Amino acid sequence: MSDGGYRIEQPFGRETSPCSRSATRHPQSDIRNPPSAIHAMPPLYVLQQGARLRLNNRRLQVELEGQPLTSAPLAHISQVVLFGNVGLTTPVIDTLLLRGVEVVFLSQDGRYRGRLVGEVTPHVPLRRAQYSRLSEPGFVLRMAQGFVAAKLAHQRALLLRHNRERQDPQVSACAASIRQALDQAARKTSLMSLNGLEGAATAAYFRAYRLLIGPEWRFERRARRPPPDPVNVLLSFGYTLLAQASSGAAQAVGLDPYAGFLHEVAYNRPALALDLMEEFRPVVDGVVLWCCRGGLLTPADFTPGPPERPVVLGEAGQRRFLQAFETRLEQRFTHPIRRQQFPLRQCLLEQARQVAERILHGPPGFQGMGFR
Repeated sequence: MSDGGYRIEQPFGRETSPCSRSATRHPQSDIRNPPSAIHAMPPLYVLQQGARLRLNNRRLQVELEGQPLTSAPLAHISQVVLFGNVGLTTPVIDTLLLRGVEVVFLSQDGRYRGRLVGEVTPHVPLRRAQYSRLSEPGFVLRMAQGFVAAKLAHQRALLLRHNRERQDPQVSACAASIRQALDQAARKTSLMSLNGLEGAATAAYFRAYRLLIGPEWRFERRARRPPPDPVNVLLSFGYTLLAQASSGAAQAVGLDPYAGFLHEVAYNRPALALDLMEEFRPVVDGVVLWCCRGGLLTPADFTPGPPERPVVLGEAGQRRFLQAFETRLEQRFTHPIRRQQFPLRQCLLEQARQVAERILHGPPGFQGMGFR
């Protein structure tokens, strides 16, 4: 992790957003603008079992049996992600809570367990508006259509990009069916029909994805709870990381990550976080393709496990996957509304801001990113 400096991006304001209305805003209704540069920083991942985190001269130091393994400046850490048996000293907990740096706890094999977050002052006007919008069927449908369209566009782009040289007609046919679904999404008149369309398109997408991955990985279809093969293990691992980033982005701008539009609101389901991550799922899919086809990971990196997790990715494989995942999230793209370049990680935050802007000031809808 670099010790270099960073700059604070300008906040997402009325002058830069086509979603804004001309009406005068009340200051309490403005969207929360967390320090953008901090959210652009990568997390600190700690996988070494038995490790412990301590403070050392404004740095977060990872130790094992009293010996330092690595360290990073506190100012350059957006999140701390702990895998399995990793400990924190009380001063570390106190400092991270004061700085607003969340700690995410995962099992040793990457399953979500919980998070430690400092006190967040609720953005009451925004959340009241968010809950009110949920009772507007037209608004909900338009937002959901935007989330689905963004996801389908990126799924199709991934298939076309990876099929450019191989020219597999089955992959081309699946991409064409996703194109048709994309055209139909805006004409759907209910969430049920929209979800059915999205489900069929995603099934076609993974049929093509299986062909791109290659037969040596024995990937047949997307499956989870538990993932039955190495590719599904990687997809679930990546989606878990993405879901935590999406939830953090929603909370950072003042939104309730549990009150979504595309995903049904239900107990203990972070529906809005799932909405936000939809268009970024193909980012994870691309990283998995890169790891599997590029030789960064091989089937030998996985071992059999117990029935509740029949396939397990080893620690060395986890490290290589996380490196590939972070490399992708550090790539910069131009945000369609801000008209500025941001690391892909920060684009999640900007998309959360877009949702907040539309909730408060309209119009309904969602404009997806144009990343490749």
